[in-house]
Amino acid sequence: MSTLALAVRDSSTMLRRNLLHARRYPSLTLNLLLTPIMLLLLFVYIFGDTMSAGIGGGDRSDYVAFLLPGLLLMTIGSTTIGTAVSVATDMTEGIIARFRTMAIHRGSVLIGHVVGSVVQSIASVVLVGAVGVAIGFRSTDATVVEWLAALGLLVLFTVALTWIAVGMGLISPNAEAASNTAMPLIFLPLISSTFVPIDAMPGWFQPIAEYQPFTPAIETLRGLLLGTEIGHNGWLALGWCVVLTLLGYRWSTATFNRDSK
Repeated sequence: MSTLALAVRDSSTMLRRNLLHARRYPSLTLNLLLTPIMLLLLFVYIFGDTMSAGIGGGDRSDYVAFLLPGLLLMTIGSTTIGTAVSVATDMTEGIIARFRTMAIHRGSVLIGHVVGSVVQSIASVVLVGAVGVAIGFRSTDATVVEWLAALGLLVLFTVALTWIAVGMGLISPNAEAASNTAMPLIFLPLISSTFVPIDAMPGWFQPIAEYQPFTPAIETLRGLLLGTEIGHNGWLALGWCVVLTLLGYRWSTATFNRDSK
């Protein structure tokens, strides 16, 4: 059997292992998933009328359309925190030392975590999206190609954040520390254009919201699903995805290969 075939076989085994863990211990995923759902319901039904005035008028349904793309990306950030916790748990409970004594492809452990996280994140995005549709989100102008492009962007962003989360899990001494280390993945969407347009923010704060990974991706999703202007945000979003994926991959593999725990 070739090296590639062995890598695929072992990675599939590790993916199955991680999905089984997620099925047996769903509380972590559910806890992280509830945050964007609660924020969606809170801002739509409690602040919806007020917030819609801040985006140029309209009613609550207009704010649902504005808010959901940002909440979808926040869902990805929330779910990948679980990946950091899962990786840290593996590294500190001795199972990785056992894997290293076995004849398995070395990178399959990380690949299993990454692919499993992507599957869980996209499932979570679908669930949050379904909640958004149930409370009034509509995208009547988006074509099939634009929907596929939006899905592709979500997958790319998930892969990028997952590799960063894996690196955070590898450097954490325990699962509790990993959950704290990965908090920027859910904090950054809070200071992006998720809830209000950038030009509605204080002048000193606008660069903070604009020059970060989440805002270009949010604006690109809004353009694809709602027909708003994308401008240069599409290229910035793709650039962030590529850069974060490469950095996360190099960081994670280097840390994993030299880890002595």
